[in-house]
Amino acid sequence: MSHAFDAASAAAETHAVAEPRVPGLLGAIDRSLKAVNHVIMLLGGVALVCACLVLSYSVVIRYVLHEPTDWQDEMAVFLIVGATFFSAAAVQAKRGHVAIEALTGLLSPRVNRARLLVADLVSFVFVVFFAWKSWTLLHEAWVDGQVSQSSWGPPLWIPYLLMAAGMSLLSIQFALQIAEEVLYGAEKAGWAKPKIGIGADINRDVHGRPDLTPEGTHPMGAPLRNTTPDTTSSGSQR
Repeated sequence: MSHAFDAASAAAETHAVAEPRVPGLLGAIDRSLKAVNHVIMLLGGVALVCACLVLSYSVVIRYVLHEPTDWQDEMAVFLIVGATFFSAAAVQAKRGHVAIEALTGLLSPRVNRARLLVADLVSFVFVVFFAWKSWTLLHEAWVDGQVSQSSWGPPLWIPYLLMAAGMSLLSIQFALQIAEEVLYGAEKAGWAKPKIGIGADINRDVHGRPDLTPEGTHPMGAPLRNTTPDTTSSGSQR
């Protein structure tokens, strides 16, 4: 049984050209979302760097030049919120969100496929509700002219717009993957490659034998790679 937290897919470590996972219209949408997510991830990285620079600037100004500022905290929060919510769809595309696969080893491949589809459906409903509520808050903040209570007073429609747009993009990503699961199977919806668990990473670091380290739990029930017993080495095998 595996209950480690899942990290990002090992697909990011490969340099081969990725083939479209599905044909037709869904494949075109999938490739378009990949292009959008790639740009968003780059912008998210820039936003995080800018947030670090803003906070570093505030520290220098406050403790070195003794000139406190009142805008840096909210500016950093806006940048981090934007990077977090906008990158959520890109992380979901690689199945990189934190998950606890405690039941994978106990269920059959058919039940696991149903479990993954149900999990995606529940997540989709939650994300759609989150996006709808964010758009509602955005409308209220825009109409009422709501601003922050700080002395800087930036308009609150800015963070609500970041949240609403990010959750809407995540909703589209979930809808795409659910359609892929229903029409082509879970293997076509981002589950084809096993995750890399914390346990596997620790084992790799301790033993220095990546050839013997399982590459995570495959939700489709296929055998794990790198689990063939090594007959050339002495000692017990895992």
